[in-house]
Amino acid sequence: MDNKYTTYYQSPVGLLRISGTPDFISEVHFMNEAPESISAKEEPPPMLIQCVEQLIQYFNGQRRVFELPLNQPGTPFQQQTWNLLTGIPFGKTISYLQLAIKTGDPKATRAVASANGRNNIAIIVPCHRVIGSNRELIGYGGGLWRKKWLLEHETKIMYGVQTLF
Repeated sequence: MDNKYTTYYQSPVGLLRISGTPDFISEVHFMNEAPESISAKEEPPPMLIQCVEQLIQYFNGQRRVFELPLNQPGTPFQQQTWNLLTGIPFGKTISYLQLAIKTGDPKATRAVASANGRNNIAIIVPCHRVIGSNRELIGYGGGLWRKKWLLEHETKIMYGVQTLF
């Protein structure tokens, strides 16, 4: 088992905790407050540094697709849902119903919403791009204000300055 490393990045939507191994990223998590102490015992492996660099590029409007090996444990259905999330284009949204249809089961809206909620790799596995069928912002583990910020950020990069919600 590879050692797990953690680093932090102060993003425009708050502090992010980034965890992984030298081979893959396993977590990008929104922190509502800074941990007691962030010690820099050792330099994070290049994989985590690369993840921070790609997140910086994303927030600067220079990156629309992440190119990182990811690994998060989950059921086959969760894995399928997370893989579908990575296929939602930058600046676009789909509904939970549309996502359920993509899994092959239009009745699975609650299941895809649950899988979305269990996604541990925020932004990179873009669960923020899934919205309600009525185009409303619903359900986001990082808080609806972050979901709104991320969607508006992507819309600005894609289309120039305008507001979605």
